[in-house]
Amino acid sequence: MKGDLRFRVGIGAIAVLLVALVAAIGVELTRQSWLSIQKFGLHFWTTSTWDPVTLQFGAFPFIWGTLYSAIAALLIATPIALGIAVFISELCPARLKDALIFLTELLAAIPSIVYGLWGIFVLVPLVRQIEVHTPEALKALPLFSGPPLGLGMLSAALILAVMVIPFTSAIAREVLKTVPPAQREAAYALGATRFEAIRAAMFFARTGIIGAVMLGFGRALGETMAVTMVIGNTPQASASLFAPQYTMAAVIANEFTEAADELYLHALIEIGLVLFIITLIVNAGSRLLIWVMSR
Repeated sequence: MKGDLRFRVGIGAIAVLLVALVAAIGVELTRQSWLSIQKFGLHFWTTSTWDPVTLQFGAFPFIWGTLYSAIAALLIATPIALGIAVFISELCPARLKDALIFLTELLAAIPSIVYGLWGIFVLVPLVRQIEVHTPEALKALPLFSGPPLGLGMLSAALILAVMVIPFTSAIAREVLKTVPPAQREAAYALGATRFEAIRAAMFFARTGIIGAVMLGFGRALGETMAVTMVIGNTPQASASLFAPQYTMAAVIANEFTEAADELYLHALIEIGLVLFIITLIVNAGSRLLIWVMSR
């Protein structure tokens, strides 16, 4: 009994330590950004001006760019990642399965800076050609307006999608492996096609699949170097996929060492606080969604 009690106390202490660590991060970010919080208040979230010369700061373009790029990447990556997971777990020949799993996990291990270099030399010229050959009728729409620079939101969304795919597909694959074989056998016994049996398996594992997608979303929110290298780094909020924009992680990475004024430095740290809060909200929302789905 004493050993069991010590084990429970030790595990409980680790859990409390984790909560304390998250709270300590929030407190320290708040303390280090206090000048900016006092000066700008909640207008910091909604103001688009970012002018270090006049010490006027607003985070809205960076919040917009972060959410826009992450959501666009999620829309691109989710069908591909789920398709990879389904193929490996349900359709792939046994002699190819291990190789495909290894390649998928290898994509997750590639450093962000390598993705950024690939984006600059391969992805950006490709996106520029797509922008040049976009029909004029589409360029008249806000979603496709802007000069064909190659550097912009579309490049950032595509490189984020490539980076998110291995995480989402690996987790979704493991979730699909937990579906009981009896579930598939019952579907076949009722006359279901292979597609219908796979769809039933995905429905059975929908809670875990949603968790995999949300984990990929969280990964996209916090990505820094690869996005910094291809998004254009312009503090503007635009609906266009072709327009250069900015993210919260990118502006901190680019400007932190240049922040000579204390208010400037506090404004950058407050952007980190905003990113921290948004990440907490996204994760809490995903947990709530998973709880609702599991019920």
